[in-house]
Amino acid sequence: MDSSHVTQHISRQFNEELENVRQRVLAMGGLVEEQIGAALDALINFDTEGALAVIRRDEQVDKFEVEIDDQCTKILAKRQPTAGDLRLIVAILKTITDLERIGDEAEKIARMGRHIAENSDPSRPVKQHYGAVNHLGQHVKNMLHLTLDAFARMDVTAAIQTIKDERQSDAEYDAISRQILTYMLENSRNISPGLDVMWSARALERIGDHARNICEYVVYMVEGKDVRHTNIDKPDSAT
Repeated sequence: MDSSHVTQHISRQFNEELENVRQRVLAMGGLVEEQIGAALDALINFDTEGALAVIRRDEQVDKFEVEIDDQCTKILAKRQPTAGDLRLIVAILKTITDLERIGDEAEKIARMGRHIAENSDPSRPVKQHYGAVNHLGQHVKNMLHLTLDAFARMDVTAAIQTIKDERQSDAEYDAISRQILTYMLENSRNISPGLDVMWSARALERIGDHARNICEYVVYMVEGKDVRHTNIDKPDSAT
């Protein structure tokens, strides 16, 4: 990880504490990224065991959030950081909240996949919509990967580009919603599996929203500018 933008302190222990907490955030992000991929695979492949594994691992995501939150609280109390260090801790606290929520969305997808696998018609007519859902899933999973990379390198340019990419997930979700609505109207038996797929797509779209949030925290962490609720395409939005 590039630490060139991170303040170096006289206290070696303080440097190590900040580095450790950043590494923990990245480890949490890596687990969440794995959860998204596994949940998507379970949904697409009607894999009940895979879905259950995702559901069980959500506790690990929650544990990461609690531990990192505790680390940050201790740093705030002990070091009383200011300026860039304070922004870093604030950004980390916000980031782990969004990562935990992404983990929750992955768990939702796994639960929807399990329900479809156990209750849908053996002919699996709902599967015709999985190409679009999988494409959306791969897009938001890649968004999260780029987001974590931007966080690790404190790369504002990469963060802003990822923020812009979030619009694609919104457009894909809207298209899937229209397709699923038509599918459900064709036959009343399609309603239950159709809703599961629609809610899975909604969870994926929400993951894109959370990835965008983390990118906004990266901009704040590095430049001290709050770009939430702003038009990122405007030249002065993040400068």
